[in-house]
Amino acid sequence: MEQHTYTNDLIHETSPYLLQHAHNPVDWKPWGDKALKQAKNENKLIIVSIGYAACHWCHVMEHESFEDPEVAELMNTNFINIKVDREERPDIDHVYMNAVQLMTGSGGWPLNMITLPDGRPVWGGTYFPKGNWMDAIKQIADLYQKQPDKLLEYAEKLEQGIKAVDIIEVNTDEINFDKEIIASAVNDWSKHFDHQKGGTNRVPKFMMPNNYHFLLRYAHQSEDKELMEYVTNTLTKISFGGVYDHVGGGFARYSTDAKWHVPHFEKMLYDNAQLVSLYSDAYLVTKDPWYKDVVYETLEFVSRELTNNEGAFYSSLDADSLTPEGELEEGAFYVWRKEKLKTLLGNDYELFSDYYNINSYGLWEKGNYVLIRKQNTEEFCNKNNIKPEKLDQKLNTWKELLLNEREERSRPRLDDKTLTSWNALMLKGYLDAYRVFNEKKFLDAALRNANFIKDNQLNKDYSLYHNYKEEKSTINGYLEDYAAVIEAFIALYESTSDKLWIDISEGLAAYTFKHFFDKEKNIFYFTSDKDPKLVSRTIEYNDNVIPASNSIMAKNLFLLSHYKYKPEYNSISKQMLHNIQPQIREYASVYSNWLDLMLNFSYPFYEVVVIGAETENKLKELNNYYIPNKLLASSTYQINEPLFEGRYSPNETLIYICVNNACKYPVNNVVEAIKLID
Repeated sequence: MEQHTYTNDLIHETSPYLLQHAHNPVDWKPWGDKALKQAKNENKLIIVSIGYAACHWCHVMEHESFEDPEVAELMNTNFINIKVDREERPDIDHVYMNAVQLMTGSGGWPLNMITLPDGRPVWGGTYFPKGNWMDAIKQIADLYQKQPDKLLEYAEKLEQGIKAVDIIEVNTDEINFDKEIIASAVNDWSKHFDHQKGGTNRVPKFMMPNNYHFLLRYAHQSEDKELMEYVTNTLTKISFGGVYDHVGGGFARYSTDAKWHVPHFEKMLYDNAQLVSLYSDAYLVTKDPWYKDVVYETLEFVSRELTNNEGAFYSSLDADSLTPEGELEEGAFYVWRKEKLKTLLGNDYELFSDYYNINSYGLWEKGNYVLIRKQNTEEFCNKNNIKPEKLDQKLNTWKELLLNEREERSRPRLDDKTLTSWNALMLKGYLDAYRVFNEKKFLDAALRNANFIKDNQLNKDYSLYHNYKEEKSTINGYLEDYAAVIEAFIALYESTSDKLWIDISEGLAAYTFKHFFDKEKNIFYFTSDKDPKLVSRTIEYNDNVIPASNSIMAKNLFLLSHYKYKPEYNSISKQMLHNIQPQIREYASVYSNWLDLMLNFSYPFYEVVVIGAETENKLKELNNYYIPNKLLASSTYQINEPLFEGRYSPNETLIYICVNNACKYPVNNVVEAIKLID
């Protein structure tokens, strides 16, 4: 058994990120009453250090500072030191991220914050080299000893600033979700588009799936060919780039350059989940077989590397791994050297190197290459005088060769905790892939995960847990968990016609109104009223790499208002959007999921009801069409639900196309039904 010089209180945690720090000389403690009471009893400042398992710079700062006995002595003498996994405790991360952004104008991870003994922040930043970190914490410790009033005064001002970040004004203007508002927002946004390389004209480049999901839908519904070309070019350039793993499938977190070539190599579940959904819908619009390959390969990666024996999904893979020389390096698991490729591929090397640019275009650093495509299949085949079928055979052979070779390398660390919200995003990804490709194994994986959530994370009162590892769930669910699970379970209902899932969604929604909803502001808090109070009770409304929990929730309420005939849900959804609307105009890309909801109110939105013995076949046929402005309800028999009332006929399967419960005359074939959708 490995002997450790140091062991701290993190040794009792299940989070891989916290366990990584369990043998630091810093006397880390997990966030909780015990550590907070100790700070008050000893009248010590607190260092709250926040990160996550796949965070490269978190590892760097740990190695430089938190593994250093000299730094540890300074921290242990003057502070109570608390380590937080931001993925387990996004509520804590929100509060202190707001604080550091107010202090410095920017944020990121690792997030290092010094607070008063009561948790109110007084100073912070992100990554610090060892010398800077030691100087800063010495100065703060001295100031607290000699002039504590200065820190108290600053903490009070900062506390007000943090609380002001989450103030949502009730919009008392008349509600107006005119198409022109959306057009104007997209027009301003488009000034930042990179039409050549895709994405936005800035570096680094994040994929931001909800941005492109909205733009794909808007381009389709507004028949904007130029915008559609921009979206599909972006999706092609992303998936041709090195941010997509051409050997093992799946996406890294973001690109460090403008051409999507060299990624930050960590792979996050939430990115891959949303990108599966996005590329599935993009395939429906374009019928581009490459997009189908991306979906299938990404789900193969998720199945192989991020799925446990219970059908639950792990959180992430680290960016760093060991080189053959035993050095920890970012991307070591994924990059290739020319000599190794020549040995592996033999006579195919020249063709391979042309396809994946083992040349100056694909070179990263230190003789390492990151595979990147430049040409589509047709262009490449014409240039190299090879048939597409032959190329496909070679690609499969190459990928198998390289994947087998890569499996011999030191693997990146796996963050094997399960988060309910991220699992729900991945569940939705599987369901979107099933809807588009009608692949039974995708539905099987989705059902397995949905049952895992139902059996392990859902309680009888419709409360959820946020985390799960080693058969333990310890943290109350946040709004993101409820919003994502409701969204996924609604999609599961649409895919299976099983009423269980829509009923659970309704129960979860009722729970959020009871424990998260602010009736005065008409918006949901991020934390339940059952959770211990922090400096501020935050409200998440900006769409980021993952859409805001409030924007997902507003879309859920819109759908549930139709499924369960609850007009009050529709009114609340509309008012939530109305409250956010003034901010949308200024920065559309941060509100793209809200804009997606606005499309539901600005354009016709269809209730598509299929009922009768042939329902399953009709649904499969319907799902061949990209219809983002619809909900689906189906049954093989008469059921007592608002959308089905009086619509069952024992002798035929009927399709009803309705808007706000007002229906056109039913038809019995899908082609006729599609004609009724404008």
